[in-house]
Amino acid sequence: MSLSARALAALALAPLLDQRQARSLAATLPELQARCAPRDRALLTEMVQGTARQGIYLQALIAPLLRHSPADARVTALLLLGLYQLAFMRVPAHAALQETVEAARSLGLERSTGLINALLRRYQRESDALHLRAAPWRHSHPVWLAERLRQDWPEQAEAIMAAANDTPRLCLRVNARRCRRDDYLTHLHAAGIAASTVADADDAILLEQAHDVSSLPFWQEGWVSVQDAHAQGILACLDLQPGQRVLDACAAPGGKTAHMLEHFDLDLLALDQDAQRLQRVADNLGRLGLHAKLQQADARQPASWWDGQPFARILLDAPCSGTGVLRRHPDIKFLRRADDIDKIVQVQRELLNALWPLLAPGGRLTYVTCSVLHAENQEQIAAFVAQHSDARCCLEQAWLPDEHDGFYVAALVKADA
Repeated sequence: MSLSARALAALALAPLLDQRQARSLAATLPELQARCAPRDRALLTEMVQGTARQGIYLQALIAPLLRHSPADARVTALLLLGLYQLAFMRVPAHAALQETVEAARSLGLERSTGLINALLRRYQRESDALHLRAAPWRHSHPVWLAERLRQDWPEQAEAIMAAANDTPRLCLRVNARRCRRDDYLTHLHAAGIAASTVADADDAILLEQAHDVSSLPFWQEGWVSVQDAHAQGILACLDLQPGQRVLDACAAPGGKTAHMLEHFDLDLLALDQDAQRLQRVADNLGRLGLHAKLQQADARQPASWWDGQPFARILLDAPCSGTGVLRRHPDIKFLRRADDIDKIVQVQRELLNALWPLLAPGGRLTYVTCSVLHAENQEQIAAFVAQHSDARCCLEQAWLPDEHDGFYVAALVKADA
């Protein structure tokens, strides 16, 4: 029996909501998208991602109506999906109710259909009062993260959280070796795809509507990739020159690797410790017609992979909390814990300390995260510079989430010998 988009959405969300064994959407959603009818895949993705973005707020909305949490996480997922449709989507109320109940039935949850129907109808009757009561959770972030954002960014925190709850638009990066941006924009318009350029991002194009990337003009020919405009802005911070020996220390999935090679002929080593993720780098470079040396290794252990020749440039796109890209990865709100941050900061510190000796005198190490937390960014770099007399920070910039994702970048120059 084929399942509806709503039933598949519940199956994607249930493992995320199961506190005993929470699993990411990256682990559950792709397989379910493949099972979904092509015409409904966009709906499936919107319901899953949107419900996850607003999930903490939705839980606050439904809490007064529940005597106890459902034992089956699929029932919780269906309740949140129904609420999301009623509160945030342009789905007729009768359709949201009927289709959500039918989804429960198709999943073998017949005994829960009465509960789901009753609670969603009660929400309709009492929505104003429920929204008023849940107002403190309107930011839809875990308490620990909301508190840290307000501590780090007292004036911007509410805007940061609001941006994290927006639906992201698809941003493209035009391959400069294959096409000029304005020419590709013409191809998009000829195909009936509404799009516009992005100020201060020379290769970026923003699509007005979601689109299957594989059907974009000349996608298979490598004319274009998906990359956020702020991520594209990192290229200008690297100060690259043709022929330089460059290390991309945590390269997967290869977006920044490719962007460098689209503009410069480099002797580039792309490193990643995950073999499957490194294969994604290879696949992306192959489609784009680019080449780099690829090596599977832990960047914190240079003795296992470094040939002793210093690098003129090092890009350290460090593992991080992902708090700048929550709207693209909303499951982070459910999976990340407050005590994870100290562990992440320690890994970042180990990477910086391990890679710094590999940088040539006068060279530049560019440190990047997609986090907005000071502990991973400003405080991390300040501590490193204080502990390394030969390090000078020549550039530091924080892009907060707005129409584009949140990123932090700092460029460290090594003193000449």
